[in-house]
Amino acid sequence: MPASRTGRTGPLVGLRVVDLSTVLAGPLCTMLLADLGADVVKVEPRDGDATRTWGPPWVGDGDARTAAYYLSVNRNKRSIRLDLGRPAAREVVRRLLQDADVLVENFRVGGLARLGFNDEALEAINPGLIHLAISGYGSDGPDASRPGYDFVVQAGSGLMSITGFPDDAGGAPTKVGVAIGDVATGLHGAIGILAALHARDEAASAEMTLGRGQRVDVSILESTLAVLVNQAQNAFATGRPPTRLGNAHPNIVPYETFETADGEIALAVGSDRQWRSLCEALETPELATDARSVSNGDRVEHRSELRPLLADRLRQRLTAEWLALLDRAGVPAGPVRDIVQAFASPQAVARQMTVELEHPVLGPVPQVGLPITLSRTPGAIVDAPPLLGEHTMDVLVDLGYDSDAIERLRADGAI
Repeated sequence: MPASRTGRTGPLVGLRVVDLSTVLAGPLCTMLLADLGADVVKVEPRDGDATRTWGPPWVGDGDARTAAYYLSVNRNKRSIRLDLGRPAAREVVRRLLQDADVLVENFRVGGLARLGFNDEALEAINPGLIHLAISGYGSDGPDASRPGYDFVVQAGSGLMSITGFPDDAGGAPTKVGVAIGDVATGLHGAIGILAALHARDEAASAEMTLGRGQRVDVSILESTLAVLVNQAQNAFATGRPPTRLGNAHPNIVPYETFETADGEIALAVGSDRQWRSLCEALETPELATDARSVSNGDRVEHRSELRPLLADRLRQRLTAEWLALLDRAGVPAGPVRDIVQAFASPQAVARQMTVELEHPVLGPVPQVGLPITLSRTPGAIVDAPPLLGEHTMDVLVDLGYDSDAIERLRADGAI
């Protein structure tokens, strides 16, 4: 593969990534690397990444239609279509790996080894290769062989037990509105890759030789447990599982949504100083000195008594009025928006969190912008999510296959 590609910028230009993953965690990880400049070759099965058909909603019509799901995490990549059940296709992968820096895959534990690419084989092919192995539950332990699905992990990790409204408010355990376990896994995977690359390069510099790669093992379960952060520590500290609080915070009060005269606002009082400012803005100075609410600890203890007092006051004015008053008072607050409104907000527009790419079949395709801004080596969103196998010929030529060899691959059903 070439060291860089035309139009690519960013700190990872020159990094070569072979992406054997599908669905969300792996593709999100590799898209982030691609946005930051890496050359990512997405190796897809004959029928393509399953998310190509996970609609509606669809973009486009007829045979060209593509699920919005697929479009969300596959930009800036090249797609090659291979039937890995055939030896000739596995040879293409072997050639890809020879000059790659990173391999990303999310086969069931043992699946990659059954294709002939166990750890020893990968090291023989490329001693400097970083291998990110994504799984549902990790590479060992009693659940290692189980298939990993974000929804099931959200249930089993305890995340659903703290999401939703309490039983006495008619609530029930609820999943997060996006596959947050997969997202966290993709982000942890990217961090693991960068850490392993740094270790490889530091070793190479110190020893004046080729740095060794390593395996990076990231699972949906561990990533979801990790994002429990303070709620996990609350459980450790008390020995009791945290309960569902709806939009309220387990450790801070007031820190939740409140109704106004025409809608809702999110209120986040993170300090006692902000609490006093809130009481002043609400024209309820008596609450600032009330023994039940002087400190955050007091407010958490007396949450059930304080909330109705704040709720009654906040219902007296329109959302825009409260937001203006609270902003002047230095109290963190904001509107409750839907997703369309959020991307249309002035701040999201100013930070370019919507970009548009020209797709070769679908035309202009809006995308979520890159949330990482680097002052000297910024990444770039350049290429639309690829068609299935769109770059097969280009990649094979890069690998040294001539026209006769490519025709043999096609006749064999490898591509």
